[in-house]
Amino acid sequence: MTQFDCNLRESGAPLAHVWSHTIGSGRASLALRADWQAQMRRTHKELGCRHVRFHAILSDEMGTMLVEQGKRLYGFFNIDQVYDFLIGIGMRPFVELSFMPDALASGDKTVFSYHGNITPPKDHGQWAELIHSLVLHWVQRYGVDEVRHWFFEVWNEPNLSAFWTGGQNDYFELYRTTAKAIKSVDARLQVGGPATASNGWIEDFVDFCEHEDLPADFISTHHYPTDALGRPGDDTEKQLALAPRGILRTNARRTVEAARGKPVYYTEWSSSSNPFFQRHDEPYAAAFIVKNFLDVADLVKGYSYWTFSDIFAENYFSSMPFHGGFGLLSINGIAKPSYRACQLLGRIGHERLVVTGQHETVDAWVVRDHADVAVLLVNRVFPGVPIKRETISVRLHGVAQPARAWLERIDEDHCNPRRLWEDLGRTPYPDPAEIEALHAASELRREVIAVQSTNDGVIFHLDVPPDGIACITLKFAP
Repeated sequence: MTQFDCNLRESGAPLAHVWSHTIGSGRASLALRADWQAQMRRTHKELGCRHVRFHAILSDEMGTMLVEQGKRLYGFFNIDQVYDFLIGIGMRPFVELSFMPDALASGDKTVFSYHGNITPPKDHGQWAELIHSLVLHWVQRYGVDEVRHWFFEVWNEPNLSAFWTGGQNDYFELYRTTAKAIKSVDARLQVGGPATASNGWIEDFVDFCEHEDLPADFISTHHYPTDALGRPGDDTEKQLALAPRGILRTNARRTVEAARGKPVYYTEWSSSSNPFFQRHDEPYAAAFIVKNFLDVADLVKGYSYWTFSDIFAENYFSSMPFHGGFGLLSINGIAKPSYRACQLLGRIGHERLVVTGQHETVDAWVVRDHADVAVLLVNRVFPGVPIKRETISVRLHGVAQPARAWLERIDEDHCNPRRLWEDLGRTPYPDPAEIEALHAASELRREVIAVQSTNDGVIFHLDVPPDGIACITLKFAP
């Protein structure tokens, strides 16, 4: 039996809730849907997410810019509808400036089923006018004090040919034009990049901005434990099996070093980059989320999970309730294990205490919130690595018996609605009674846990199954 120890007499270190800074979505036009907005409202309320980021606010389907009878026309109504909604519920946008309006595009290459144009502008002056006009419009609509809290990120993954037909120098020129256009509206607006896949171009980007005396208020990048751009049919299990344990923390540390003091925001990450991967719906993803959010919390300023909802369509829109989508919520609004994991993280405090003890597959954290203490245990590995149910003891020193204590679990038998859906015959269109049952199967439930006194504190024991999360909350007298 493995034991973890924590001395509650000692002070801890601050724990930043980097998971609640920003959450990802698919593309801007989806945010006009009533069901998307209902799920976003719920995610903000229950998980505390403060910003949301999505692709394609400049793409033609949003009508942001077009040419009619030889005249350039701007149309900001659609994106205003989205931002009005976000601000109305207490959120803000993390603005990804993509993709290229066809009227400005230098070519016709596109990405995804909605045909986002990925070519550089044919006229940087016209691009600058668009960005200046759009940002000025937002400042006039929402007020400069509000917009100063937004983040403006230039493009999406320009180091992948799937998202940018130009080279690095072309992207840097786009960044120069965009940053100057934004700062010309207000010098305190926040702009950054390079918004790359796989932690790419960070040092080069910082060098470029320093050499050219260009503002870079933050560094943004993306990473996954698999290939940067997943596709249906990928052998994602094999890709994950080759990933070293702790790879995302290792890469985040390197990125922070390369950023040379600039704040780092990961604006995309997930347990894989495959948009149709069954494990996204399973406890595996939840365990992966908890470990990696806590692994990077002392390194980055924001860690935006991709995505909050399966209301999402890059390859196509799947109407299956559980299809391995990126989302924390299914298209029907069923909370997946990953959603419940984020819910647990949102409840813990902001003081991380030192934990001693080690195990090959189990990690332990102790977090304090005034008189309350949360103990998180996660038993996880990448596919193909041996794992089994483990019995764990946790001993807390320097405390009396808690006034109350309870256990919440996420694993194969808890918060796992996909398993019930499979038991129901994998019905593609659940009826209202089945939807209600799936909601019930997704709920976090409190269980009694026996906490025993020791000579200087308390101890408890429990089993943690593979891909399992156990959260023990102890409430002590103040």
